[in-house]
Amino acid sequence: MVNIFFREIRSRGAWHIPREGPVIFAAAPHNNEYIDVLPGLEIYRETGRKVQFLATAKNVQKKFIGFFVRIVSSIPVIRAIDNAKLGTGLITLSDEDPCLVIGVGTKFTEEITPRMQIMLPKFMNLLVAEVVEVISDAQLRIKEEFGGDSEKGAARIREKLKELRAVGKQGVGFNRLPYVDQQELYHHVHQCLKRGGCIAIYPEGRSHDRTDFLPLKAGVSLMALSVMANDPDVQVKIVPVGLSYSHPHRFRSRAAVEFGTALDVPEELIAMYKEGGTQKRQAVAKLLDIVYDALKTVTTRAPDYETLTLCQAARRLYETPGQHLTPGQVVELDRRFLKGYVHFKNEPRVQRLRDDVLKYNRMVRNLGLSDRQVHRAQKASWKTFGLLLYRLGVLMVWSLLALPGVILNAPILIATSVIPEKKAKEALAVSVVKISGRDVIASWKIFIAVGLAPVLYGFYVFLAALIAYKAGAPLTWKIWTPIIVFISLPFVTYAALKFGEAGMDVFKSLRPLVATLVPSQSRVLDELKTMRTRVANELLEVISEFGPKLYDDLGTR
Repeated sequence: MVNIFFREIRSRGAWHIPREGPVIFAAAPHNNEYIDVLPGLEIYRETGRKVQFLATAKNVQKKFIGFFVRIVSSIPVIRAIDNAKLGTGLITLSDEDPCLVIGVGTKFTEEITPRMQIMLPKFMNLLVAEVVEVISDAQLRIKEEFGGDSEKGAARIREKLKELRAVGKQGVGFNRLPYVDQQELYHHVHQCLKRGGCIAIYPEGRSHDRTDFLPLKAGVSLMALSVMANDPDVQVKIVPVGLSYSHPHRFRSRAAVEFGTALDVPEELIAMYKEGGTQKRQAVAKLLDIVYDALKTVTTRAPDYETLTLCQAARRLYETPGQHLTPGQVVELDRRFLKGYVHFKNEPRVQRLRDDVLKYNRMVRNLGLSDRQVHRAQKASWKTFGLLLYRLGVLMVWSLLALPGVILNAPILIATSVIPEKKAKEALAVSVVKISGRDVIASWKIFIAVGLAPVLYGFYVFLAALIAYKAGAPLTWKIWTPIIVFISLPFVTYAALKFGEAGMDVFKSLRPLVATLVPSQSRVLDELKTMRTRVANELLEVISEFGPKLYDDLGTR
């Protein structure tokens, strides 16, 4: 199903995958929820090695989703947040001691014990703190103040609590999270690695649709260091894996999986880990920094969505008209443009180029075109008109060939258009890291198609048998009609997919032809083509000036 959902899946750097020995694949960004099993599929295709993914126990236990999660032998991870319960009363913080939590109508002695965690509401970013001491029903002490990793974050929490008190509110509601013993998880991981197996983990810990990483969790470091500290004969390698999608949530989009150089765990970090205490924490943090730096080399990261779209537009202008890059080449160019722009964005010449690229983009959107279609536009002529008529004819042929499959699969198409959007809104409502919830859409499209297709096709087979029976067909036809329908349905569906895809490509090519034939738009299109040439040349000059300062291997196209 994943290979059907994506039009093209390309992998880069597969030679970095160790052919034997224990391996931890650390993948990022986690932008496509359950579809992010792609690295496992590519690893198996390239090396024949099977990978066990870490998955939340909550998903493993689900009937439908859990079935697919269990198929890939996922290792369940129990998360405290999945067992969160609403606490009684309200809480606030002491003005003198930010680690002292004051309760109003609370039952701390009954509901909370040391090592449990308390979590603030969503409008306070669901921040969590570990409880170290329960003093009374109305007082407890936390290990470090909420948002303790960031002074700004901690100050913001204190400011919000002061604002609430100023309007007469005594505090905020909270959730209590149980302490989770992960010994069983680490036992599974250790056994897998000691056998020379492979596990895959998303260090961000949860899926999202942001343009940059979430803060990485320490699990990948703990797993590697703990197994090597317990058994010196186990030599774990960590392989960074980057995932990139042209449009993660869209059917028949493209995906790229990039494998980075395998990392060895430094011996000095293992020694520090064995010492325990502060040394152990420092070893975990240092290894996590190494993994983070490695992930940066195989992923495309941007500070915000606007910067990402700007650099993607610049990359399209850099491409030679008519040139078709592989997904891996697109990812590499995007990465270089992002790095260059972030580094030189304050240069006056780069700022002028940015304004020109944005202006060009707006003009392209106003015409309803894409950049790839601009260079194809020609001056109005009878040849252009004839080409338009020809492509309209081709579009009609492809549409007619795809129509039977589209009609038969209409219930699935409707369901995959409506339900995933609803699920995205639900996911967004309970998350503080998602922007629009797009990271769950592709997964739900596949789940719905896989779940609904057998039911729908079974109904069609039953309907065919019923019609043959009601029509009084001979016994042979009564037997063969449902069999023929059952065999034909997958082929009709696949034909609709391929014909529909070809038809969509033809449909997209009509816009520049229509724009050329409309006199008012034709003039704008000529201006746009001239502007594209000018901005592309300006881009090349900027690259020639600033590029060598970042990349020694920079050459000409």
